[in-house]
Amino acid sequence: MSGGYDRLLGLLRELGSVAVAFSGGVDSTLLLRAAREALGERAAAVTVRSRFVPARELEAAAAFCAAEGVRHILPDVDTLSIPDVADNPPERCYLCKKAIFTQIAETARSLGLQWVAEGSNLDDLGDYRPGMRAIRELGVRSPLLEAELTKSEIRAISKELGLSTWDKPAMACLATRFVTGRPISAAGLARVEAAENWLAAQGFRQLRVRDHGDLARLELDESGMARLRDPALAAAVNEALRGLGYRWVTVDLGGYRMGSMNKVDHI
Repeated sequence: MSGGYDRLLGLLRELGSVAVAFSGGVDSTLLLRAAREALGERAAAVTVRSRFVPARELEAAAAFCAAEGVRHILPDVDTLSIPDVADNPPERCYLCKKAIFTQIAETARSLGLQWVAEGSNLDDLGDYRPGMRAIRELGVRSPLLEAELTKSEIRAISKELGLSTWDKPAMACLATRFVTGRPISAAGLARVEAAENWLAAQGFRQLRVRDHGDLARLELDESGMARLRDPALAAAVNEALRGLGYRWVTVDLGGYRMGSMNKVDHI
């Protein structure tokens, strides 16, 4: 095992006890596995249930915790009721993270756990992540970042540990599918989730359905873009998403990329 993983285990042992903010993604899964190894019963997983989290991700998180025998708590947070969040301002992520991690911290205290830990890694420092400010303000720890682990290292360690998430596509909350400045509704979130679920069921892996009102803009990886050269599949995608209420379905020739909605743009 890499020296980075040993550093991670050492950092977690120093914390003494921890509630891991667990999404079921690549990063938080490795963090939770390491916390379990380092701290045993003094580690627990907390997964917030909200409209911003796809149901399939909640199910995967619960299944992992059950298989690993990890204590798993799932508090509810009505993210659309957090002041200003539904308006989707540029600081939406900060406002949402502040409320969510405040809830996780309260859950940790109720369990007698000293720290909250989340899964940011070294590569995240180069991305636009306003939610990191909330994490710092609340004193949440980022052990993967502190251990100086990159995303590629996290995937390699996860593979070595036999974690099925080692090659899981990157995931982000459903609110990121809406252009900054355009209000977010429960119906809009449900439509995006349904569209992405349908595409995933067809075998598309790294994907985003960016919502521009009547228009759905698909961001796909290279393999997904290549698959849409099949006229029958392209027609099926168009029909399925139009059936969900989109008038137009387009494919972004720039492909999948993080942060493409982090600006005010009412296309």
